Amino acid sequence: MAGTFELYTDKSGEYRFRLKAGNGEVIAISEGYSSKSGALNGIDAVRRNAADAEVVEVD
Repeated sequence: MAGTFELYTDKSGEYRFRLKAGNGEVIAISEGYSSKSGALNGIDAVRRNAADAEVVEVD
């Protein structure tokens, strides 16, 4: 099963999203966005950039 983005409003009224794996485990949580469109743009950015993202180890 494919992963799922969940879009929600937090207690302070900001929009956030979380990415869940196919097994339901949360694997990423976004920063807060002041608008729904900002959060949707964040989801789009993850979709565009994550598939080919390089893994870099930082000290």
